[in-house]
Amino acid sequence: MNEDFAILLVQEGDSPRSQWELRKETIIIGRVDECDVVINDRQVSRQHAKLMRDGNRYLLMDLNSKNGTFVNGVQLKAEPRVLEDGDQIGMALSARLVFVGQGATAPLFMEDESRPEIRMEPETKRAWVKGHEISPPLSLAQYTLLELLYTRKGGVVSRDEIVATVWSGEASEGVSEQAIDALARRLRERIAEVDEANQYIITVRGHGFRLEHFAG
Repeated sequence: MNEDFAILLVQEGDSPRSQWELRKETIIIGRVDECDVVINDRQVSRQHAKLMRDGNRYLLMDLNSKNGTFVNGVQLKAEPRVLEDGDQIGMALSARLVFVGQGATAPLFMEDESRPEIRMEPETKRAWVKGHEISPPLSLAQYTLLELLYTRKGGVVSRDEIVATVWSGEASEGVSEQAIDALARRLRERIAEVDEANQYIITVRGHGFRLEHFAG
């Protein structure tokens, strides 16, 4: 029998994942890669906050962070805070996470066709959204951008990387910010033809783009 774990959903902020499963007894949230939950922002301390599992309860404690930890808009003091399903956690002013309690996670991983998700088949350059193939197929530029974001598994892809991959060689010279934004916008529109209720391509201001809801 599989054990359910609580998760943190990343709603705002630069993070290599859109959700983090809380399997360990003690979970460190912070900026450096060694943390269990990583938020890539200078406002977030290297080790910003700590989650402690106590049976079915999860307690959140600030680790003397420079810019504070907040639960539902209230800053944590010295004492740990017991989290409830749906609590919003603010890390400094740059990230917002949602706590999904143990036992409430199962519906997020059921019914593939109702769950927002992108799947790709590189051999045939086909893509599916919520189990439905994007048709007519994406243009080569659109597919190349989506594949680049997909292979990064939620990580941020910089504008320079997009230019180098989509507009290779001499064609990459002089590619404007507007051209990159236009390509991302058109790809969003093609995905929205299948699923307009969910946002898949997230703009990370000052950095680039990342993909939400990828398979695997």
